[in-house]
Amino acid sequence: MENDQQQSPEDQISAEAAINLLAVTTTHQHIFGGRNGALFAEIRRIAEQQLEHALAPVDVAGGKWELFVKDGELRMYSRELEVENGIAVDPLKALHVIEGVSAHEFIDLFFRPELKKEWDDTLELGKVVETLSPHTAVIHQIHRRVWPAAQRESLFWSQRLNVLSECSSVTGHVPGELLGAWMVCNQSVERDDVPLSDPSAVRVRLTIAMLCRTVLKPGADRTKPREQITREDIRCNITYVAQIHPGGWVPKIGIRQIYKREYPKFLRSFSKYVLDKMNGTALALPL
Repeated sequence: MENDQQQSPEDQISAEAAINLLAVTTTHQHIFGGRNGALFAEIRRIAEQQLEHALAPVDVAGGKWELFVKDGELRMYSRELEVENGIAVDPLKALHVIEGVSAHEFIDLFFRPELKKEWDDTLELGKVVETLSPHTAVIHQIHRRVWPAAQRESLFWSQRLNVLSECSSVTGHVPGELLGAWMVCNQSVERDDVPLSDPSAVRVRLTIAMLCRTVLKPGADRTKPREQITREDIRCNITYVAQIHPGGWVPKIGIRQIYKREYPKFLRSFSKYVLDKMNGTALALPL
């Protein structure tokens, strides 16, 4: 009890992460209130929207989504959408499965800012502008220029969330199958203290969510205690949703050619990165 009383607010939030961070962002006003209160209210709102989007079924038959990649377990879908001046901002959704890693491991590696240059070859420079909690950061990234397009950069908040309780209520899981559910949500933000790196640069606007669920493989022993579960027992169900505004005018044909090439490459390469990182390590809780 004495140690609990001496916990810092950040330690308390780390402990609460095992429960539900969507609830924490609104119930802990002493941490999430003040000057960042409006930001955390936005984070909760966007995260709830993106989780709902990620969990929604993909309606291909109804003509809303087009399947453009089918490769093993990987499925990638897009829906054509244009905004002012005919700029393509197509929503994207990917479904994938990898074996032997947990949702927590996958999401932890995706969230950690210091690791991004290890797996994202589009990054020229990345910087944490502000750390708001152990699970919340504001990140500024400068992306490698693809000639003849202008230099692109992005500024966004990134939030890591435990969403097990929300995912547990979704139909389709066999009782006892779902062991963990984690999500990272990224959303563009504007800040006066982070100007463009160069007057000619263009800032991309983005909304991204990576949802991962740890499930037992078919035939795995559902009576086994969690601490005895091994990598041979689990797989990670991955859902990735994204909508990107390029920030300036880009031909829609070019945009669509790029994302149909680069998004499958990204998800395959990041999945391999996670598998390589976890290779030879013991499975640890949380899942």
